[in-house]
Formats: sequence, C-alpha cells, structure tokens
Amino acid sequence: MDTSNPSRSQTERADLARTRILEAAIRQFSTNGLAGARTEQIAEEAGVNKALLYYYFKSKDDLYEAALQSVFEEVRASSMATLEADASVGERFLQIVLGNFDRSYSHPSWRALMQHEMVRLHRGEQNSLAPMAERFFRPLWVMVDKLLEAGIASGELVVVDLTQMRYTALGANVFYFLSAPLTQLVTGADPLECGELARRRKVAIEYLGQTIFTDRQHGARMAARVLESTPMPGTPDSPTEDSRNATIKSCNIEAIQTSANEVRRK
Repeated sequence: MDTSNPSRSQTERADLARTRILEAAIRQFSTNGLAGARTEQIAEEAGVNKALLYYYFKSKDDLYEAALQSVFEEVRASSMATLEADASVGERFLQIVLGNFDRSYSHPSWRALMQHEMVRLHRGEQNSLAPMAERFFRPLWVMVDKLLEAGIASGELVVVDLTQMRYTALGANVFYFLSAPLTQLVTGADPLECGELARRRKVAIEYLGQTIFTDRQHGARMAARVLESTPMPGTPDSPTEDSRNATIKSCNIEAIQTSANEVRRK
C-alpha cells in the first residue's frame, strides 16, 4: 500500500507508515531477536527511510517494546472477547484453549517473540516480560481462574484444582509446539503440517470435553460447538497476501480431508 497517496490525509499516511514499520519490526524481531534485528532491514521492508523510523520510534529498544505491545494487545483483545462472550463457562474455556492453540501456529511471530523473551529471562538479561506480565498476562490469568472457579461452583466443570486444570489445558498447547522438532525426530511426522495441526486441535478440544465437564455428553456438545464455530485459520504472519491465502486454502483443505478420513474410519 502506498503511504504517499495524496488523497490520504497526513494523519492517515502517518498512521499507515507507523503500522508498516511495526509489522516489519515484528517479523524481524521474531526471526532474529532484539540483538540480531537491524533497523536498516526493518526500514527497507516497511518501505520507509531510517529517519522516518526514528521519527516514530526513538531507538531500536523503543521499537522493540512497541512491537511487543502490539502483539500482546492483539492477544489480550481476542482473549477478552472470548471471556466476555455470551456462552457457558465451559464453552468459553474451550474457546480460550482453542484460540491459544490456533494463535501458536497461525501467528509464529507471537510464539517466537515469547521464546526470545523467555530465553532472556532465564539468562537473567534485561527483558520485557515483567511489565508485559503485569499489563497483559496477570489480568487474563486472574480472569481465567475466576472463570474456572465459576464453572466448578455451578457444577458444569469437575471439582479439581483449577490451577491444574489451566496447566493441563493450556500447558499442553505450549508443550506441543515447543517439542515439535523433537517429536518429528522421534516419529518422523511433522507436528506442524496442516493435516496434523487440524487433527491435533480437534482431538485436544474433544479430550477436554470428556475430562473437565461433569456431564460428558454436555462436554462433547460444547466441544463440537466450539470446533464448528471456529474454522481452522491459516497463517496471517505470512509475508504476502498471495502466500497467506495459499496457506489458508491449503490448511482448510487439509482440515476437511482429515475430518472426512475420520468419518470413513468410523
């Protein structure tokens, strides 16, 4: 998109330029980390000069913080929408888990940025997780726990330690993607291939439908409803519109074929 279009207002052109810089920064930081990313490359990819980049962001660190906030704000907004949806507690929790799974593969920049920050945290290096945890993760964590407490109190969810329920449901997603390279070495199958992703997201939600609900039939219905209402996404982080559309089409075809094969086996 040409940000120099004279039909646009100066404010619109400025917003577009800043957005392009942020999008390029997210891709570069997720690929190379804070130390490895170069502002020259970010500016070139965004279609601006370095002077304009530094007009909007005072330093590379400032740009990095803005990129992280942009990604985390998107996660917070989508999670809040799910938590506040007009649905039962169990259905909302299943939707949170499915959203977490889908985000982990359809937004690889989110996953990579989190991994970079976790490495910096474990090394005792200066990192951005503390302020991000306070601003984004703590409020969501508290809301999810309150959601589970309400589900247990209402009798919809089984009476177990709610922290363990959260770890079991969301932690399984984290382990699946972190262990994907080792899993491929052990099994010879790629856990991140579209067909396998389609199968895994389906069985993960169906499993929770059979384990965290007091009424398994109700749980099965909730799992089916969540899967039906949430089509498998592609990869919005793809660098071009053509490749993004191709990936979405490929993954959706794989998902349909996987479901059809399961029906035939039954």
